[in-house]
Amino acid sequence: MMIRGLVLFDVDGTLVDSNYLHTIAWSRALHSAGEWAPMNAVHRLIGMGSDSLLPALIGRDDSTISDAWRAEYEKLIGEVTAFPGAADLLSQLHESGLTIGLATSAPATHLERMIDLLGVEASIDFSTHADDVARAKPDPEIFLTAMARGGGDAHATLVVGDSTWDVVAANAARIRCIALESGGFSRAELREAGAIEVYEDVDSLRENLRTSPLAKLFE
Repeated sequence: MMIRGLVLFDVDGTLVDSNYLHTIAWSRALHSAGEWAPMNAVHRLIGMGSDSLLPALIGRDDSTISDAWRAEYEKLIGEVTAFPGAADLLSQLHESGLTIGLATSAPATHLERMIDLLGVEASIDFSTHADDVARAKPDPEIFLTAMARGGGDAHATLVVGDSTWDVVAANAARIRCIALESGGFSRAELREAGAIEVYEDVDSLRENLRTSPLAKLFE
């Protein structure tokens, strides 16, 4: 089937259940540097890159804390699980002729492990991660870079993400965004941020695929 569109998937909180583990890792990293922020405040910023997350929490970027977060997350990464339906949705979309890309603020090493966990290497055409860009979400660079890499354009591209930061970044890139509540953000928040549709999780999107905005890409 002729390729009709490009779908860019966020990973953490969208395809894998990891957002709260990231929250714990950031909280521990802050404590190790003598800093503190309530976990609810940390969670609200998951989906951002560290260059935006730390200034929002403590007023500055800090490579020592970012390094500590990586070390703490390494202790927790074995607890990450794939969301039901994630691999099936990517496979179905790929078989429908769509170009599938992963676009995440995670570093390359974390992304590789999530691809292995999901077992979706054959279903994705490319990936873009934090190491590919100078500015992470909510800056649109990650999605603009991914769209260029996938040979897409904004009219025939959709983003699937879980945080308001995914929605904000996608909208800044002039790409429509489908949002999932699985990252811990509410339907109302995601709608207010600009999501064109909101689903409970990736499996709900898969079950409603034929009536979702994704269907228009391969009609």
